[in-house]
Amino acid sequence: MRLTRKLGVLAAVAALAAAGCGETREPSSAGGGTPAAGTGGDATFTYVDNNTIMVGWDPATSYSNEVVAMNNMYEQLVRWNDEEQKVEPLLAESWESSKDGKTWTFKLRQGVKFHTGKTMDAAAAKAAIDRTRKINEGAAYEWGAVRTISAPDASTLVFKLKYAAPLDLIASSAYAAYIYDVSAAPKGDKASEKWFEEGNEAGTGPYMLDQWNKGQESELRLKKFDGYWGGWKGAKYTRVVFRVVPQDTTSAQLLESGDATFLQRLTPQLIGQVKSQSGIKTSEAPSFQNLIGFLNTASGPLKDVKVRQAVVAAMDYDGYISALKGAAVRASGTIPEGLLGYDPSLAQKQDLGRAETLLKEAGYGPGGKKLTIEVTHAAGDDDLALAASLLKSKLTPLNVDVKVTPLEWTSQWNRGKSKDASKHQDVFLMYWYPDYADPFSWFTSVWRSADEPYFNLSYLKDPELDKEIDGLQELTATDRDAADAAYKQAQKRIVDQAAGMFLSVQQYQRAYRDEFDGYVDNPAYANVVFVHGLTRKG
Repeated sequence: MRLTRKLGVLAAVAALAAAGCGETREPSSAGGGTPAAGTGGDATFTYVDNNTIMVGWDPATSYSNEVVAMNNMYEQLVRWNDEEQKVEPLLAESWESSKDGKTWTFKLRQGVKFHTGKTMDAAAAKAAIDRTRKINEGAAYEWGAVRTISAPDASTLVFKLKYAAPLDLIASSAYAAYIYDVSAAPKGDKASEKWFEEGNEAGTGPYMLDQWNKGQESELRLKKFDGYWGGWKGAKYTRVVFRVVPQDTTSAQLLESGDATFLQRLTPQLIGQVKSQSGIKTSEAPSFQNLIGFLNTASGPLKDVKVRQAVVAAMDYDGYISALKGAAVRASGTIPEGLLGYDPSLAQKQDLGRAETLLKEAGYGPGGKKLTIEVTHAAGDDDLALAASLLKSKLTPLNVDVKVTPLEWTSQWNRGKSKDASKHQDVFLMYWYPDYADPFSWFTSVWRSADEPYFNLSYLKDPELDKEIDGLQELTATDRDAADAAYKQAQKRIVDQAAGMFLSVQQYQRAYRDEFDGYVDNPAYANVVFVHGLTRKG
């Protein structure tokens, strides 16, 4: 959520709102097309989610739920293969780094076309990354190590870095690493941003935009791009539909009836129910997506570190995990297991006695002043609602009145990042996952100081932590052992300041029709189904 790192997100929100509810956008790019829905040869993959899909449209700034659709319309230079734990070719066929890690050379695939019909070459790839860097929003921070990019010939892209960085990982990012046709949009920063946010795309991916129905249940339709470099051999899906269905029970009914192909998530109870249904498969896989309760360090009652520590100590972490019945595991700090810097010693624990003592020391607690705090979360997510409810139940006996406010995701996020501190919540519940297979995005996006909040929703300002964060990429590229130690140290600093509650790491529980092969969860691309990689049965 970012709802994103990421489900959730951008300056795009204003443009989306201006577009108007229920608006349908027809494709404006050329070069694709399949038979109309319902005619021969048309096979549709229907992806069901609880939340709005297209929070942002601009490939330069996209940083939210739209990742699930964008990664079917756009492609990166390379892609992370989680099964083999390495980066693999995509738009680049090969790459190499200098010994000092400051020069990276990518050799691009030939014969690739954008959906606009233009050829994707080194100059076009350079233009896309340059535009993303220039706008410098969303996950564009990833390219911060880049000094210059050059295209000495049509198939060669050369990056010169200011300091060593793992550019192969960066180029595989689920965000801000898309290669797109800059020339498709009108010239000028504002004009080009407006063009994308109106519901236009210019990628190289296997699917292209068919319709955008903003605000409707069947929100987005994609169709196959006939000119896709990867070809269309075999039994492929030619259309992809993204449906927004807030209620899990309704999603399960759609799956059982065959009106949904893939459910991004279900409650554990419903997973158990659909497992017994003929023609349905389920899967479980570990993720890099964790749930964090960001505690307001800058204003309100939680500005007092003792109050924050009390809130952290009051939460029933084990009870929360138990209630999820396999849908999540305990979190230990901000980094999930499987990534550099994971530290199992940082798991937070419930201690109601300590919580009461800390509240009394701050002037609250039983017999003291009444404390009122607000917890916000995205509406429609039962797991978030459960976390808020559990926290409320544990704090109420301690003379703390917890106001739980469910909000549509963009409304919650707009409040959280408002320049007006009086609009800020005390506890902001949100999922986060990395932009690529590395923990850096938690630190630079979530925990680094920000003059204007974006995803730093604890509003933490810690210059010493900032210095540590600014050196993490270079350490990762040059000394992984030192980087591992630095990440652990930075995490401990955050935990000691009680800037967040680290509640859980999601276990992906999927349900889908037993009509295709080839699906594998890739935690580096949270909740993305690479539909072109599937093969229909029969």
